[in-house]
Amino acid sequence: MTDATQVAAAASSRDPAVGLAAVASLRGLLESLEELQVTNARAQGWSWQQIADVLRVSRQAVHKKYRRFGF
Repeated sequence: MTDATQVAAAASSRDPAVGLAAVASLRGLLESLEELQVTNARAQGWSWQQIADVLRVSRQAVHKKYRRFGF
């Protein structure tokens, strides 16, 4: 079993301390993966609107969140 699988399984724990810690870990992983893919999309010429459409957020929201990367 992988670490990610273990964390995902822990997220459904009946112990709130375990479950909430797992949710926090998953949130961090999600943020890292989103950042990686937004960077990838921009490097391939995607517009902010295209990225926003796939992420189901507004163009302004995605641009505000990732403008620090200089895109």
